[in-house]
Amino acid sequence: MSDQSIPNGAAAALLGETSRIKWSELARFFAAGKTLRLAPELDLVATAAALAEDNKAVVASLLEAGNLAPVSDHEATAWIKDDALVWAVVVAPWVLVQMRDA
Repeated sequence: MSDQSIPNGAAAALLGETSRIKWSELARFFAAGKTLRLAPELDLVATAAALAEDNKAVVASLLEAGNLAPVSDHEATAWIKDDALVWAVVVAPWVLVQMRDA
């Protein structure tokens, strides 16, 4: 287990708020520009904690690498068409989503 995946502080609180949800249920947040997509290989809870704690260095690094980005129209359309389930957690004002297996 990496240090990034060990829950503490904000991560521990966010862990219980993370769940799978149909992308269609998040459409209104997408329409409002409030959804961010995280690369599937990264830790959703640790990234949500970085957002919650306003860790600018971590967030900037993820954005620069393209591992964290607004959900694109193409992704949103494909997820609606596939009736996709995504992992999601709210870090107001954002809904952080991740497409991954199980």
